[in-house]
Amino acid sequence: MSRRLPSTPPTLPGFSFVRVLGSGGFADVFLYEQNMPRRLVAVKVLLAEVVNDDLRRMFQAEVNVMAQLSSHPSILTVYQAGVAADGRPYLVMEFCPSGLGQRYRAAPIPLSEVLSTGVRIAGAVETAHRSSVLHRDIKPSNILSTAYGHPVLSDFGIAATLGGSETADAIGMSIPWSAPEVLHDDVAGTVHTEVWSLGATVYSLLAGRSPFEEPDRENTPKQVAARIGRTGLRPTGRADVPASLEAVLARAMSKRPQDRQGGAMEFGRDLQAVELELGLPQTPLEVGSDEWEAVAIDLDERTSLAASPVIQRRRTTRRRRSNDAMAATTRRADSRAAGATTGASRGSGATGGTGATGAPANGDARSARRTRRLVWGLGAASAILVVGLTVGIVLLTTATAAVPVVTDVRGTVDDETVSFSWDDPGLRADDAYIVVVDGEAQPAQHATNLEHAASAGDHVCASVTVTRDGKSGKPSEQRCVDVDSR
Repeated sequence: MSRRLPSTPPTLPGFSFVRVLGSGGFADVFLYEQNMPRRLVAVKVLLAEVVNDDLRRMFQAEVNVMAQLSSHPSILTVYQAGVAADGRPYLVMEFCPSGLGQRYRAAPIPLSEVLSTGVRIAGAVETAHRSSVLHRDIKPSNILSTAYGHPVLSDFGIAATLGGSETADAIGMSIPWSAPEVLHDDVAGTVHTEVWSLGATVYSLLAGRSPFEEPDRENTPKQVAARIGRTGLRPTGRADVPASLEAVLARAMSKRPQDRQGGAMEFGRDLQAVELELGLPQTPLEVGSDEWEAVAIDLDERTSLAASPVIQRRRTTRRRRSNDAMAATTRRADSRAAGATTGASRGSGATGGTGATGAPANGDARSARRTRRLVWGLGAASAILVVGLTVGIVLLTTATAAVPVVTDVRGTVDDETVSFSWDDPGLRADDAYIVVVDGEAQPAQHATNLEHAASAGDHVCASVTVTRDGKSGKPSEQRCVDVDSR
């Protein structure tokens, strides 16, 4: 069956059409530039020929779900929604320049990145579950990468509420990442089927194929579905995947739902345990609480309470108790000091000292002591503040300076393909390169080379910047090459 052409992009006030991003069964996605604030956005538009009451309700459900959840750092951000002048509903979203849908099949993804991605997406799914929402289509192509290389979960188009999922139709369910009970029409979706999909997705990112594809055999949807129902899970086949991770994935994709992890959070914790085993930095499991706070959940609570900005209410309680204890100690000390002063005054009167002259003298002494304590306290507080600010500035400077800088961009030309390459300056698992070619930023990448199509006579320039923890380092010097005219 031939692939259909994209629909005509609608005219949207305040937005300028740039290009087509993709097409699906019910909608097209276009790249627009928003005029104010000026930024690139992805706009999902329903097809005119399929718009009916059911599709409108489904689309409205997606809008509401994503608006509710998109404050999560690993869920795609929604900006606004509306109906175009031609009657087509549209959804304006964060533009993500790349995704995992094709990347995992093209080249192996580093193990550390797969684990980190799995933990982050597990946090996103757990947050959705706590809002009584099932995604119902978790798979690699629905994990996009922001401009800074952070994974985000997208496309809640067939999401269902936890309460109503038993009888809902599984419209568009993706077979290779669907649990057996979904394929057998026993359920349309549950927390346990989401755990299966999470496991199948992480497996795919590691193996470069979905779990029940067989490399040297035909893999039609019907054949894959049959294997999911009757065959066991094969290992990923990667030498760097430890047995503990293979066991985590096998448990997540157990045939019996009750044998799987109890939820997305438990699955994420299992991945964190593998990170800990391998000595990798532990990825925070970010879950929205009832107050929509981000709670990072670490395996070792002793470490988390001491070192990470987590469970703020518990820390606040400890600080409040500490302050109360300090105040009580101060009150007792003041009481003892007052008693001693009273005794001294009485003693002075008994030995013949004049009360009129003695009392003011003692009062002046107490006042002087209080003044000295106040001055000392203010001085100490000022010193602590200065030290704190100094340390903060040093740490901030150190963190900024720690972002590696690419120093050796090279450029070559082969026919009409320009290739830029560089040496790894010391990237960490969560870092990424942003390559700017002729002023246009390319999707975040981890490879140390980039190929760019050019034409005869072109003068092509590129620079490379490393991003770390959402911050960009210093860009490399620009390297330019000329494509010979033929």
